[in-house]
Amino acid sequence: MPQPPRPRPTFPVTLSRPPAAAAPVGGRGRPAAAPPVSGPPSMASDAVRARMVQRLAAQGIADERVLRALAAVPRHAFVDGALAAQAYEDTSLPIGLAQTISKPSVVARMIELLLAAPALADQPQARLGRVLEIGTGCGYQAAVLAQVAREVYSIERLRGLHEKARTNLRPLRLPTVHLLLGDGMQGYAVGGPYAGIISAAGGAELPATWLDQLAVGGRIVAPVQSGNTGQALVIIDKTNRGIERRLLEAVNFVPLKSGIA
Repeated sequence: MPQPPRPRPTFPVTLSRPPAAAAPVGGRGRPAAAPPVSGPPSMASDAVRARMVQRLAAQGIADERVLRALAAVPRHAFVDGALAAQAYEDTSLPIGLAQTISKPSVVARMIELLLAAPALADQPQARLGRVLEIGTGCGYQAAVLAQVAREVYSIERLRGLHEKARTNLRPLRLPTVHLLLGDGMQGYAVGGPYAGIISAAGGAELPATWLDQLAVGGRIVAPVQSGNTGQALVIIDKTNRGIERRLLEAVNFVPLKSGIA
């Protein structure tokens, strides 16, 4: 059987030396400074983004790392200009190719769950180690993840969205974000093992490759099929005792698909 093509890193190219044999799930002490977001002047005022963050906090997002991350990333820079006025509303928006940018509350919830892995329980200010994102989309969640993780590998199967994410992220100058064009169901073993894996698409089950590429102490946050029609968030913790799985609230994501298109 022919092997599927390996994902191809295209931006930024920072894979000249191989990753270490293991990735730390979290760091000790205070986190290192997040990569600066230094894009062009915002169309929306900082006050508008601050109000979005305040609403998220009122809805129950309590992790200061997550709130700071969403406050730092200009969401309007990841949507079409005609939709910029809606960028800080808690709504998903079209980004082309029948895909959407997730609601800010969904991004915040999933990243907060990622940071709540048991290995980080006694490190409330720690940054994650390496994170693998399945489904780059327009690049927004990758930019947010860059504020809370030491390194982000983000893989997208749709060439048009991969190119859009490159364009959107380039002005932000985030050297710890690596964009990959490839089949997300295969993961990206070269960058692993990962402290966290987060998916923006859901299937009937999680691919076994993700579990293989997850570090002991790491966590997966992803949607999976629940019942006959809906999806629910699932968290998977990989411990020394084995795999622990917990099903959470209903969500609605695009289907998880294989191949490159």
